Amino acid sequence: MKLYIGNKNYSSWSMRPWVLLKALDIPFEEVMLRFDFSEGSAFYRTLAAITPVAKVPVLVDDDGFAVWDTLAIAEYLADRHPELVVWPRDRLERARARSLCAEMHAGFGTLRSLCPMNIEAFFPEIGARLMAENAKLRTDLARIDAIFSSAAGPFLFGAFGAVDAYFAPVVMRITRFGLPLSPAAAAYVAAVEQTPAVAAWVADALTEQDFVADDEPYRTQR
Repeated sequence: MKLYIGNKNYSSWSMRPWVLLKALDIPFEEVMLRFDFSEGSAFYRTLAAITPVAKVPVLVDDDGFAVWDTLAIAEYLADRHPELVVWPRDRLERARARSLCAEMHAGFGTLRSLCPMNIEAFFPEIGARLMAENAKLRTDLARIDAIFSSAAGPFLFGAFGAVDAYFAPVVMRITRFGLPLSPAAAAYVAAVEQTPAVAAWVADALTEQDFVADDEPYRTQR
């Protein structure tokens, strides 16, 4: 399989399936496309030949079948590898995990817009200002804290699975912007950061040494 992704420093959507594949030891080939949002760029041309939405991530199976959207990729991996714990085995826990992924998929817009993923940068002073100024951000963080605090330990449903991969980019946002968490939620954040698959993504992001202005609302250079 091939997984097409964007810059590891910035691409929160790409991080989800990459981390899940790595954590589950599913072999795949990584194809990194540098973010370039200009019309007719190599980024768009390459993706347009694979998927009608021309966005990352995209998983292309050995036979050329393409799956896009992170939720669809997680479900495809679960179908393809029923022996692996992509989702919790328990029916009710599985439904809850999917609900949390869907909540992340469609929600937390304020956090995502104000605190974009930028792994190599740290903005605690900006995070403090944003928290003081924006009630919706505080609401988003309170809900995330409640989710993280509910972790069965060390991850949300015991073993690392799709739902934890889904929240890994949120962990990056929280730590890079220095957003406050309760002790229970902070323990979950630490467990996610220490996961080998997440640590490997972070290490790769730190070696990119790239600067994509479209993804940098708080800096004009590195």
